[in-house]
Amino acid sequence: MSRTVAVARDASAPAGAAGDGPAAENAASGADGAPAHGSGAARAPRAGAWAELLRLPALFTVPGDALAGAAAAGVRPGPRTLLAIGSSLCLYEAGMALNDWADRAEDAVERPHRPLPSGRIRPAAALTAACGLTGAGLALAAGAGRPALAVAAPLAATVWAYDLALKHTPAGPAAMAAARGLDLLLGAAATSGGTRAALPSAALLGSHTLAVTAVSRRETDGGSVLAPLAALTTTAALTRLVTLRRTRLPAGRRAAAAPGLPGPYPAGRPPRATDALTTALAAAYAATAARPYVHAALNPSPPLTQRAVGGGIRATVPLQAALAARSGATATSLLVAALAPAGRLFARRAGMRKVSIT
Repeated sequence: MSRTVAVARDASAPAGAAGDGPAAENAASGADGAPAHGSGAARAPRAGAWAELLRLPALFTVPGDALAGAAAAGVRPGPRTLLAIGSSLCLYEAGMALNDWADRAEDAVERPHRPLPSGRIRPAAALTAACGLTGAGLALAAGAGRPALAVAAPLAATVWAYDLALKHTPAGPAAMAAARGLDLLLGAAATSGGTRAALPSAALLGSHTLAVTAVSRRETDGGSVLAPLAALTTTAALTRLVTLRRTRLPAGRRAAAAPGLPGPYPAGRPPRATDALTTALAAAYAATAARPYVHAALNPSPPLTQRAVGGGIRATVPLQAALAARSGATATSLLVAALAPAGRLFARRAGMRKVSIT
């Protein structure tokens, strides 16, 4: 939500970047450039505008938060985990809509192709969507129990505070990191009723988000060498920390999230196969994030900075999977890892490959 829990973009890619500019604007026209006619043609551009506003392909970076949180808490995902995922998705999209509503004056000057300044979506509709999605997110969290609601409420508050007040302040990256960490804790609280065991994983994921958000603050004008270098250093440190072997599993793994849902194996040191999986996923995380950071550090132009932000966002999924594997949840980690190719397949089949996720 960072646009909410995933990494927010402080600004959309400028015209000419992937997912924006003439290509996005032409989506609202017929093949010959004339305005589309007919109710079916009118619905398609409107749906495309909402997909652009909400950045639907980025949704695949969200479920891994709750799943990694459940794994860190030491219990298998259950029905309440699904409620936590639904809550996360709603709050994430609320942040997306609210972000564009809050930035509508700035976007009118710098990004007139965005859905609100271009007139494809009314500002009131975006604000209404943000409010409705926030309410739905809190309702789903309440359905998962009081501990989940106790985490979802400050998460929602963080999303709104970021978009309306903190985004352009020095506290912006920290607020975004807090949102992502809280999202992971939401999964732990919904699944196990507690968050203590998931705090280390939340801190690692939040650190990654902090680094990516710091880079995103310069994605429209570039010029920053220190931000991608700091993000690259953070990636290396997180890769090392994630792959450190845990001598014992979380205490919660000895308990069940609900009757009939025991942990994957008794307390003790994870098997070597789990260590190997964690290492492989951590390597995938490092490879996804590091290369665009290096390019942005060598040439901090807006296009390369935007690619660095996109790489950091995509790296969130293998990091979530590595955190789940580190906690001993092999099946959960593989499920999370599968979200990355699933997101690409969704974007391709839905014709949304040009919808920017930053």
